[in-house]
Amino acid sequence: MQLHQLKSKTKFRKGQRIGRGGKRGTTSGRGTKGQKARAGHKIRPALRDIIKKLPKKRGYRFKSFRPRPTIVNTDMLDKHFQSGDVISPAVLIAKGLVGKIKGKTPRVKILGRGDIKKKFVWKDVLLSQPVKKKMPSEGGQQEG
Repeated sequence: MQLHQLKSKTKFRKGQRIGRGGKRGTTSGRGTKGQKARAGHKIRPALRDIIKKLPKKRGYRFKSFRPRPTIVNTDMLDKHFQSGDVISPAVLIAKGLVGKIKGKTPRVKILGRGDIKKKFVWKDVLLSQPVKKKMPSEGGQQEG
């Protein structure tokens, strides 16, 4: 095969040039006046207008790159655990109270909704201030 034997699969055809006289007449199929009748008209997409209306204040689009801990409340722990049990992220995953995030064990923070009626041993979990206040009265202890 040589260069002069090549044939394209599709026929080459130029796009129709509108607004230059010829058979189309005065307005050349563009209607009368207005933005759409002009040469080089570009209509802004509606999405762009929505974006332009959003405030451009400092920090508006900032999404924290710091991973947030998974939250578990004390009332859930009271239901699912016995007195003296060790509460750690691995145990919470096993009980189904917390799920893995991208296949990894997440950091867990215990929040103080509900009362602590049992003694727990905390391991590798973050505790909120209300939980820390409730904990000594119930005799819980923290490891690690």
